[in-house]
Amino acid sequence: MTLATVVLGSSLYGTALLTTSTVLPQMQGAMSATQDEIAWAMTFNILATAVVTPMTGWLVSRFGTKRVVICSIGCFTAATLMCGMAQSLEMLVLWRIVQGGTGAPVVPLSQSILFNTFPRHQHTMVMSIFGMAVAVAPVVGPVFGGWLAEIYSWRWTFYMLVPVGICATIGMSLTLPSDTRLSKVRFDWTGFLALATALASVQLVLARGVRLDWFESTEIVIECLIAAIAFYVFLVHSLGARTPFLNLRLLADRNYAIGLALVTIYGMLNFTPMVLLPPLLQQHVGFSDALVGQVIGARGIGMTIGFMTAGLMARIDPRISMAFGFGLQTIAGAWMLTFDLNVTMEILVVNSAIQGFAVGVVWVPITVVAFETLEPRHIAEASSIFHLLRNIGSSFFISLSIAEIVYATGANYSRMTEMITPYNDALTMPAVIGAWAFDTVPGLARVAKEIARQAAMIGYLNAFMMYTATSALAVVFVLLIRRRRAKPE
Repeated sequence: MTLATVVLGSSLYGTALLTTSTVLPQMQGAMSATQDEIAWAMTFNILATAVVTPMTGWLVSRFGTKRVVICSIGCFTAATLMCGMAQSLEMLVLWRIVQGGTGAPVVPLSQSILFNTFPRHQHTMVMSIFGMAVAVAPVVGPVFGGWLAEIYSWRWTFYMLVPVGICATIGMSLTLPSDTRLSKVRFDWTGFLALATALASVQLVLARGVRLDWFESTEIVIECLIAAIAFYVFLVHSLGARTPFLNLRLLADRNYAIGLALVTIYGMLNFTPMVLLPPLLQQHVGFSDALVGQVIGARGIGMTIGFMTAGLMARIDPRISMAFGFGLQTIAGAWMLTFDLNVTMEILVVNSAIQGFAVGVVWVPITVVAFETLEPRHIAEASSIFHLLRNIGSSFFISLSIAEIVYATGANYSRMTEMITPYNDALTMPAVIGAWAFDTVPGLARVAKEIARQAAMIGYLNAFMMYTATSALAVVFVLLIRRRRAKPE
């Protein structure tokens, strides 16, 4: 029962994230938002998760594992319900922030609970069941959520998770043992608040910079100054404090430092396609919510197979596994560079499955390499930084990709409309004009719509290029990893 309820609760977060990405276009229309504005529903959710995750250890020591995980699941469920009931973009983003922050401790604590519940000789079996269940749940979510959104509305993608959250909350309250020993551990509020302020300010700059013309805006300049000052305070305080929020001295370990770079790239590559593809497919290619859900679901199937394969590759040098996984992502990214507005469902499903497979393959070796050379007493603290950077990478790279799409769409639309002129000889040729008409207002409107579609496609291709280049960069980092030499017996 403990295994069932813990798996149910920990599956909620991944399912909510993937399902939300499926209905982003419908949410955008319902909220009358731009593409970069509706992306806040994803980026600020991930950022809230990133900020709160390192607090898990302090929360457990102060309030106990059972109280924290039950409160997290309960609040996450309530925030999910409020997301479905939101009537404005501001309220939606607010409740998504609450959803990400309250759900952050669930996954780290789920593994801890299972390790403490089951004897050591069953840990491998339990973790296999846990990993498979957590990977399979996000496959079902987007497909079922897309179907509900198409029949009813996007709100049902949130409502469908509420009964699951209630069951998980009740199940955990009945099955988890009561907390016995609690200790009051000092929490570094200065470091935490400084880091949270810096991250939130940078996220606002990335999210609003394109619309406000970057440093031509006073708001952007102020946010950059706040981010710089807050980050400076965080660095100075962390290097001088006895018990800092994050121990930066751990970066002296070469493998751990490279592992942090790799997990940041992992985060950048993991969620970005799930945010970019739904608006492209629904608004410009003409896919329904159900079809978009199937494309996202194929990624989940690939992840499931990837995690299974990673277990079989455990005996192989992790550098080989990582190079293989990131190489696959590079190939998938290069394949996306050939996409156009006539891309077929079959190509999208296969490409999405390959990306998911690559993500599943690289996660285990990244974890092994990052913590392989650290002393056991540093593992807990190092893990918090590890997951923090994974989520920050996702949040920041999504914002950068959206910014590039918005900028490139506007720039290319401006360039291409310059060609629609009576003085362009190519537009007088019947074979070129085809069904287009340039001498009526409805005809010009159709041409303008098509130019907008093509300009947006160029923007998405630029974002796919960033994805591909980042995947290739990860392969370079893999080559810098050192393996620990076996000690002579």
